[in-house]
Amino acid sequence: MKLDPRNSACILAATVLAIAFSGCGQEPPPKPVVKSVPVPVAPVNQDAEKAEAAKAEAAKQAAAAARAAADKELAGRVKAALVAERTLNAHGIDVVASNGAVTLFGTAETSIKRDMAAKVAASVAGVKSVENKLAVVAGS
Repeated sequence: MKLDPRNSACILAATVLAIAFSGCGQEPPPKPVVKSVPVPVAPVNQDAEKAEAAKAEAAKQAAAAARAAADKELAGRVKAALVAERTLNAHGIDVVASNGAVTLFGTAETSIKRDMAAKVAASVAGVKSVENKLAVVAGS
């Protein structure tokens, strides 16, 4: 069967019109509404601040440990100097050091030996001051 060119033009025109009219009277679907939801974001600086605080605390603890070691070493040197002084009974003397300040605790046989212990302690390098808390006890 042969189609008449006029018929095919009519069929084509009818199809185009049908497609065009099929959308008439209909509204396009609404666009979806996108709402922005605020997302809490931790400040970037907060992590950096925590790291910096931890680093500062570690440095503070390291400095305190170094100071404690230096104090212990200074007290040991003062005790060694007291033991080296043969006229003193240094076994009855305890030494505590803190930032160069040395404190002597214990007993001395006489006030002369008490003063001598303070002079020996003051002569040790690194000693800034001496607090003499030695009690004079005869026979000690």
